[in-house]
Amino acid sequence: MEKLTIDQLSFHGRGPYSFALTSGQILAISGASGAGKSLLLRAIADLEPHQGEMALEGEDYLNFSGPDWRCRVMYLPSEAQWWKETVREHLITEPENSELELFGFTAATLDWEISRLSSGEKQRLAILRLLQRRPRVLLLDEPTASLDQQNIARIEKMLQNYVWQEKAAAIWVSHDPLQIERIADRHYEILPGGELRTVR
Repeated sequence: MEKLTIDQLSFHGRGPYSFALTSGQILAISGASGAGKSLLLRAIADLEPHQGEMALEGEDYLNFSGPDWRCRVMYLPSEAQWWKETVREHLITEPENSELELFGFTAATLDWEISRLSSGEKQRLAILRLLQRRPRVLLLDEPTASLDQQNIARIEKMLQNYVWQEKAAAIWVSHDPLQIERIADRHYEILPGGELRTVR
């Protein structure tokens, strides 16, 4: 069964788009700035007004409440939002030390104030926060754009492993053709006019 099905999805004058992802699959989306990559992810997450049909594992998205859909089909913006004072307050459970180490952190990180975090630290912690909720589909808007090369490799491997091991799926927006070669099973480009072109 297909993990995520998108059928005739249109929004803000863009589309319609139709495609499907299977379990364990990562689809890369590229395109010029302003082409609508982020809007596509937000429409799939039901965060933008849209028309068309979507289904998760064969079940129509209209059968889910908005929050429930967004917990299962979860959007990670390029700049994650933080609304409480410390890292710990943003996590649903306290991660094991071994899990924190995978992201390059220690137990002390949990008590750090958000105001002291760099953009790269915020992004890695946002990915940890995302994965704690065990989404079935990841909507990743340039998840490694603010990271150095060491952490890019770390996060790429972690997200790939999650998709494979959990039989999830991901749509990954990236401007980096080398990254797309490393992480993606399929690659679409959104052209300036909004058309979706299959690259591979």
